[in-house]
Amino acid sequence: MDSVIPACIGVIMDGNRRWARAHERRSFEGHTEGYARFKDFLGWAKTAGVTHVVAYAFSTENWKRGEDEVGHLLKLFQTFLIHDAEKICSDLENPVRVRFIGDRTRFSLDTQVLMESLEHRTAHVEVRTVNIAVSYGGRLEILEAIKKMKDEKEVTEETFASHLWTAGIPDPDLIIRTGGEMRLSNFLPWQSVYSELFFTKTEWPAFTEKEFLEILESYSARKRNFGI
Repeated sequence: MDSVIPACIGVIMDGNRRWARAHERRSFEGHTEGYARFKDFLGWAKTAGVTHVVAYAFSTENWKRGEDEVGHLLKLFQTFLIHDAEKICSDLENPVRVRFIGDRTRFSLDTQVLMESLEHRTAHVEVRTVNIAVSYGGRLEILEAIKKMKDEKEVTEETFASHLWTAGIPDPDLIIRTGGEMRLSNFLPWQSVYSELFFTKTEWPAFTEKEFLEILESYSARKRNFGI
């Protein structure tokens, strides 16, 4: 049987802090190692032929964490925007479009400008996208879409989806969550209704390409039913 590669994969990158505690390291180091794994994951997905990735990097609830931890996460995000994004996007044979989904108004003005600039510079790319969910919450996304629809004459699934932050991004065929928890935690509630779900106990910093490929193999063997 030929392998079936999902066009769009959602990934909930969970377990950074638990990994750090298990290795007697600070939680900051867990997030730093998790960021390294995120960059690895983008390479694995590209090699496997996945054209769209939606990565849950920072939820609306994450703003409630300690000031130091939030500050470290924001610094990692700045590192991506200023240093690493260009390396990811500049592959001439496999260019990437980067999009950010979430409530970006909670970020500093400088960070918002960097996000918008990167989106603008990569907007011409049509084949591959990396979609980063930052300050993202699925319920908030739905509420914001409803607010935008007051002038719509007819409400359909298509018109509603066009007002979501993910408008234009395919619904995920597959969602992977690392770290042992078996829930979606407010990640893409509208878009995930027919997604195949894979939960692994492996914490995100310890996630490997081997395990990723095993998940793709298992996905390929599943028969997808778009209904009960």
